[in-house]
Amino acid sequence: MSEKHCWLVKQEPEDYSWEDFVRDGRTAWTGVRSFAARIHLRAMAVGDPVLFYHSGKERAVVGIATVRKAAYPDPTAEDGEWVCVDLAPVKSLPDRVELAAVKARTSLQGIGLVRQSRLSVMPLKPGEFRELLAMGGAAEQEISAPESARRKSRA
Repeated sequence: MSEKHCWLVKQEPEDYSWEDFVRDGRTAWTGVRSFAARIHLRAMAVGDPVLFYHSGKERAVVGIATVRKAAYPDPTAEDGEWVCVDLAPVKSLPDRVELAAVKARTSLQGIGLVRQSRLSVMPLKPGEFRELLAMGGAAEQEISAPESARRKSRA
């Protein structure tokens, strides 16, 4: 994982929850209209791991996703400069990682979730990503197979 970039995306669960994402199996991450977030979307590569964060009232990291398609023009934008990526769910975190717990960790004080709380797409250093995974009760090796593929293999 050290060669890959790590990311965190935020979403209001009332608009599109982790459960919606898992049900869909894949989604185009459209509608991002922040210049800083657009830079991050353009930097995402296929296979990069992504943490999915419920914003709003919940304020918690709830799952792990992966980039399935790198940046391409956002079909919801009138201006062709905006981009989106395709994401697929990998695994629900066994334990939600509440924002208060993230803020309580000195080692995580520099992440965008704490410093730039309104940013919807943000990079994470691999060590920060691993720490958030551990806080959520997941191990790094658990992020390889998409959740939908594991469900099918159990059927």
